[in-house]
Amino acid sequence: EYEELPAVFDALEAIRSGSPVLHDAFAGNIFKHSKLRHGNIEAAFAEADEIFEDTFTSPLAQQTSLEPHVTVAQWAGEQLTVWTGAQAPFNVRRVLAEIFGCAAEAVRVIVPPLGGAYGGKGHVRIEPIVAALARKTGGRPVKIVLSRAEEFVTVTKHAATLTLKTGVRRDGTFTARQVTLYWNGGAYADASPMLVPGGMVRSVGPYRIPVVRVDSFGIYTNLPPAAAYRGAMSSQTTWAYESQMDIIARKMGWDPLEFRLKNMLRSGEQFATGETMHDVYFVECLEAAVKGLPPSPVRKDAEQGRRARGVGCAVMMKSTMANSKSQAKIKLSADGTVTLYTSTVEMGQGAHTTMAQITAEALGVPLGVVRVVGPDTAITPFDSTTSGSRSTNMMGSAVLAAADELKKKLIALTAPILETPSEDLRAGRGAIASATDTVAYPDVLKRNNLESLDAVGEFATAFSLDPETGQGISTPHWHQGAGAAEVEVDVETGKVTVLRYSSASFAGRVVNPRLAELQNDGNVIYGLGPALLEEMVIDGGQVTNPNLSDYMI
Repeated sequence: EYEELPAVFDALEAIRSGSPVLHDAFAGNIFKHSKLRHGNIEAAFAEADEIFEDTFTSPLAQQTSLEPHVTVAQWAGEQLTVWTGAQAPFNVRRVLAEIFGCAAEAVRVIVPPLGGAYGGKGHVRIEPIVAALARKTGGRPVKIVLSRAEEFVTVTKHAATLTLKTGVRRDGTFTARQVTLYWNGGAYADASPMLVPGGMVRSVGPYRIPVVRVDSFGIYTNLPPAAAYRGAMSSQTTWAYESQMDIIARKMGWDPLEFRLKNMLRSGEQFATGETMHDVYFVECLEAAVKGLPPSPVRKDAEQGRRARGVGCAVMMKSTMANSKSQAKIKLSADGTVTLYTSTVEMGQGAHTTMAQITAEALGVPLGVVRVVGPDTAITPFDSTTSGSRSTNMMGSAVLAAADELKKKLIALTAPILETPSEDLRAGRGAIASATDTVAYPDVLKRNNLESLDAVGEFATAFSLDPETGQGISTPHWHQGAGAAEVEVDVETGKVTVLRYSSASFAGRVVNPRLAELQNDGNVIYGLGPALLEEMVIDGGQVTNPNLSDYMI
């Protein structure tokens, strides 16, 4: 029997006095409040010649991976094995062990390649339900695959209301920015407590703003839980601060491109968190994106009967996980094959191809001899998660560390064979070499009567922000990108046609140019969805378009 209770679906309504309380421990329905304080905001606004205050909204959306959530679970006595579509297998293992009261080692999580994720598979979803059902079957496996309609009530993007108050001088420089963010987390906090602080730091924008104040609130409502949505919390914040950049430029009579370039952060400058920016290429990204559009992204709209054409540009910043760890294991076999054990999840982004390339280059062996074993918590070492655009850097660095350790072990084994001190030996091109002789890797193993040799490497970052001020280091590196678009609008119907889109991103050293190009293509195509088409429509708390005929991806 069910009793219908009062409900609240809008984040701003949920924090008003008298609104239904979803969880007794959170009287105002606020489960997270992240703060950023940098300078005297009142004094900085007093120095401004103009103050702009604008509110922007971003609606509910769904990650819509091609493959829905799917999990298989099976018990063998007190040992649980789970095959699942998850971006963080070790997190799934930890939670399942807590729920069923067993040691983490009693839970084995295997993740085959996924049909997309986009943040929607970054947390625990249906795994506990499937494992609980499997426990009742006497050892038989249980499988659950969500329908598309079930996907829409399992995980969503955060709907958001963002208010930006920005002080500007007549010379086109900023004095201050105050941001208030309300994130609709749904009925359960899920991954939101980790994401709300990320939205806080990203909301400032990649600009030189001397004084900043940000309040970022995660709020409970009677909607499905929200989670990361490709570039978690960045699409909402970028939409807000870049829209206001255009509003300010238009009102003050400035060229919107030049206004951005004038105020953009450069390497060596300080961000609002107090951290010093490094490897910063916001300017270069924006200039590269703009070059892809003829003749200029700042020309005025040209009315052509019913149709008007316009050009615009935008730049974004995205932090990654400040505190995370990746481990990799490399095994060399006597037959010359190399096996990489990694818990990085392959979900269409080409991560396993990239890791194989890094392994092959680091050891100096052909790519064809490298085999990749994907996430299996019983045999692959720890990784925090496959999300936040962190894997090539974090796991790639762990692979390099493992390769270095393996080469050291090979050199130590080769020294007696060549009767040469280890410090006089070098590893590369598939062999250990002295000044006069070489021994191939497989021969090193054979002459030491070894079938295989393995090594483990690790790479970790540990940064944090002060919870009261938001000061500290928010990210190991800022991800940077820019876009420029030429569009045509039917002024009578409002239909928008994208004629041309040019994108650019800073990726440091690119391991696989083709995969990097495809990531950029995917970013643009994916972004067109929420910009032009995608929105979950809610009526009385019910999703009215939970299918791919009414929800237009």
